Amino acid sequence: MGIRGEIFSTRVALQNRTYFFNVKENRMGDLYLNIVESKNRETGGFERQSVVLFADDLPEFLKGFDESLRVLEKAAREKRRARPVRDSGGRENDPGREAAPGRFKKRNPGNREDRGPEKKPPRLVVKPRKKREDEGP
Repeated sequence: MGIRGEIFSTRVALQNRTYFFNVKENRMGDLYLNIVESKNRETGGFERQSVVLFADDLPEFLKGFDESLRVLEKAAREKRRARPVRDSGGRENDPGREAAPGRFKKRNPGNREDRGPEKKPPRLVVKPRKKREDEGP
């Protein structure tokens, strides 16, 4: 076991936030996931927020998380479809509206043709821990 019960830790750095995913074990031997968001304060220093999820609760949490992701992805697809398409001259295909001069169609990062092969994120499989012989019922 590592420092403060850490078993695994990884970091995801984005533009103005950093996320830490830490798998830890408490003194009773229970495993849990600690997700920490850290972002710079304008006044200096960092603002940190943390969520703790015990291994036994993860399957139910993941159901809610997966459902939320599906809704988010569907809403994003519908929003992309609702955007007016620009022609090659930089004008939207809306006859009543003139586009600002010099504006061109931007590449849509969500477009499958613009991305490489789709990769699925790894699935987290959590098995309930076995009771130790010295533990009661």
